[in-house]
This record gives sequence, structure tokens and C-alpha cells, in this order.
Amino acid sequence: MTSPQTERTIHHANALTWLKSQGVLTGCSIVTSMPDISEFSKFTLDEYKTWFTDTAALVLSHCPDDGLTIFFQTDIKRDGVWIDKGYLCQKAAENTGHALVAHKIICRAAPGAVGFGRPAYSHLLCFSKDIRPDISKSFADVLPEAGEVTWTRGMGTKACLLACRMIIAHTNTRTIVDPFCGHGSVLAVANDLGLNAIGVELSLKRANKARSLVSLNPSS
Repeated sequence: MTSPQTERTIHHANALTWLKSQGVLTGCSIVTSMPDISEFSKFTLDEYKTWFTDTAALVLSHCPDDGLTIFFQTDIKRDGVWIDKGYLCQKAAENTGHALVAHKIICRAAPGAVGFGRPAYSHLLCFSKDIRPDISKSFADVLPEAGEVTWTRGMGTKACLLACRMIIAHTNTRTIVDPFCGHGSVLAVANDLGLNAIGVELSLKRANKARSLVSLNPSS
């Protein structure tokens, strides 16, 4: 559901295929959370890291120079070794010529809590070629909680609000694109803030959910 002043378009498609069919997404910024290794049945860890870096580069390459690309990612641990998705995003950005212009931490558990191998935080990483955020319009570097989610892999609504507000504050882009939109939380929040939204989702069930999702939090 959208307000009368905004639009939301959901494509039931493979994100990589859809992105490769597009040019630069003029007038848009991108907010997304790329799939975890648990969502793939055949990838080895090394194959997943290669896929992740290549896909992040593909996403970055479709954002206009005056837009922001924001990744919401949670690290994973395999056989006692941490896989830092922030590092993988930065590796992709170095290959595409994008600068890391903001790095926020979203708490998944209360500070001081022991995670027992599960990260107590997520990264909110913001990249751009031309945008350098105005320091007078800064946002907190640590968000105490991600907010409500509609499913276990969803991006919390408070994290969505932070990402969208950063785009409003620092760019003239007024359409949010999420190529891995899931239930469409960031798209619903974008509409709530008066932004247009475009999502891509491989699962038909989730795509249908994304078409009708109403923001779980008020915009204020």
C-alpha cells in the first residue's frame, strides 16, 4: 500500500537478471540486504564470497553518481571464522570506484550481551561516487535496535528509516530501489516518507507481500 503521492513497483524476477537489463538507475538510490549463504544450497563458502562481492559490484554499478547505495548486512561465522560482509562490500566498492561515506552499526542485541557465535550487530554501509554527506546533517553511528521485522531475514523498520532519511538528507534522488526486496520493508518505509519505490524479488509469495506491505512504524 502506498500514499496517493507515491508509487511502488515490484518486479517478480531474478535480481541479477533484472539489474543487467537496466542502465544506470537515474534519480534513484539503492537500499538492499543481499542474501546470506544459508539461502543457497550449493555454494561453498569461497563461492559465496565471490558471488557476494561480484553482486555488490553489480548493484553499485547501477546507482547514479549522485545517489547512495546502502547495504544492510549481518556477518556470519563458519567453523570458528568470521566472514565480514562489510569487508566484502568495501572490496566491491574499491573495484567500482565508490567511496564508503557512512558506516552505521545496528544493534541486534543489547550492548554487553553475549552472542555465542551470532553477531550482535549488523552493518549499514553507505557508498557513493559523488556524494559526501554534509556533517551538519549527521545521523547517529549506532542504532540501539533495528526495529520490527516481518520475517527473520527482514530489515528492521528503524534501520529502514535511517537509510531512507540519509538519502533524503544527502541526495536529490527520490526513488528507492531494492533489488533483493523480500517483504518490501524498506519500500514501505520509503513510501511512508514520500519516496517512490521499486523492488525486485525472486519469490512470488514475497513479491506479492511487498506489493501490499504497510510500514510498521510511523515516519515521525
